[in-house]
Amino acid sequence: MSKLAAENRFIDLSDYGRPFGRFLANNLKNTRFTPIHVTILFGISGLTAICFLLTNHFILAFIFILLKSGIDAADGELARLKNTPSYFGRYLDSLFDIIINFLLFMAICFVSKTTIWLTLLGFISIQLQGTLYNYYYVILRNKTAGGDTTSKIFEYKTPKALAGESQRSVSILFFIYTLVYSVFDKIIHALDPEAYKASIFSNWFMTFVSLFGLGFQLFLIGLMLTIGWIEVIVPFFIGYNILILVMISIRRFYFT
Repeated sequence: MSKLAAENRFIDLSDYGRPFGRFLANNLKNTRFTPIHVTILFGISGLTAICFLLTNHFILAFIFILLKSGIDAADGELARLKNTPSYFGRYLDSLFDIIINFLLFMAICFVSKTTIWLTLLGFISIQLQGTLYNYYYVILRNKTAGGDTTSKIFEYKTPKALAGESQRSVSILFFIYTLVYSVFDKIIHALDPEAYKASIFSNWFMTFVSLFGLGFQLFLIGLMLTIGWIEVIVPFFIGYNILILVMISIRRFYFT
């Protein structure tokens, strides 16, 4: 919750990796490791989890899913400790997330009896859910004093590179980022176009919305793998979409 002012911090069910992320970042702050190195490391951890899933080592897959969530929290923490905010890192992080999510669902499809079309619908579902969480979270961060503003509510324009990063690299990653994420952003914005005009969301509401946070989604996937529910994962996340309508309805009723 270091991206928010103290009074707006909520219990984020998807952010369980934050303590490990802080521990790792604190141990790397005086080294040559950069936040980009940490981002690459969480990508490797995610791919390792997928490899274990493909070989039916579901408990090891779950362990590396949890490790991925912890490392994922460390890159932003390290950037703040070293005072090196980066658009390049922000977009690379998001691109790694969607690639790993896609490969994870394809691995589930390969190992289980789930059809490819149902799997693709499950992948689209998990991305839409995560987009709603990010949409509300970024709105909150941009509306509160002291909140992080590296992420924007509407990202239509290539940002100007920050100190220490290449404008060309930022522009390329931003183009790829908008290419793969824009359709999800447009769908969620169409479902709740007035959200950015609303009053500040309360802590209880954001905790509820964090059920859609990537960390919590991955935790559910890992848990279902370990208890032998691999066939349930894709249908579950398709059905989980019902909470999109519930959350948007609550937002419209309580926060105008």
